[in-house]
Amino acid sequence: MLKPDEAFSGFSVDDIPKAKDFYGRVLGMEVSDEHGMLRISIGSGKAVLAYPKDNHVPATFTILNIPTDDIDEAVADLGRKGVAFERYEGTTDAKGIARGIENGMGPDIAWFKDPAGNIVSVLKNP
Repeated sequence: MLKPDEAFSGFSVDDIPKAKDFYGRVLGMEVSDEHGMLRISIGSGKAVLAYPKDNHVPATFTILNIPTDDIDEAVADLGRKGVAFERYEGTTDAKGIARGIENGMGPDIAWFKDPAGNIVSVLKNP
């Protein structure tokens, strides 16, 4: 029988130690080693797995969305830690934030890449 309450997601990376440092130290998430993979806590007892893949190809979509109460402060803080935000012409402002709330177009969101090139975001919901 399926156990949907125990479902989890995962994504590949090309360097587990770099991913552990990034998700743990830079993003401040709880990260633990689990059978050669990383277990990244996302709260409420839930986690996502980052697994090594020799022929890793970065995801072309957002693999993880991290909510924040203050997107401007989150972007500034991550920028001070060396995170570079993606810029999408006609979508993001000078800080790299898509201002969806004020335009009635969903959340305010800013995208960046992890060391493996996967796309991650911080967002503030309306």
